[in-house]
Amino acid sequence: MTQNVEAYRKANGLAPDVKIPADAVTASASGLDPHISPKNAELQSPRIATERKLGLEDVARLVRENTEGPFLGFIGEPGVNVVKLNLALDKTSTH
Repeated sequence: MTQNVEAYRKANGLAPDVKIPADAVTASASGLDPHISPKNAELQSPRIATERKLGLEDVARLVRENTEGPFLGFIGEPGVNVVKLNLALDKTSTH
């Protein structure tokens, strides 16, 4: 897992002292989970903004708009729907 953490840090230009969320370096059993944690999305946002030629504020807004609350309002944690976020980014970006 240390290798995954270092690869994530490098890909996102993160300092060694930045805490990496577990979902950033692990996969769901199927590997197809369409959600990531809001913290994971936040850490990737600067890279995504650069790649998509968008302002960081725009990416942050799209992340917020595509963050879903816990199941039934109280089961689990909020998650960013990556599929919906990518579709929104595609509509907005000029990459």
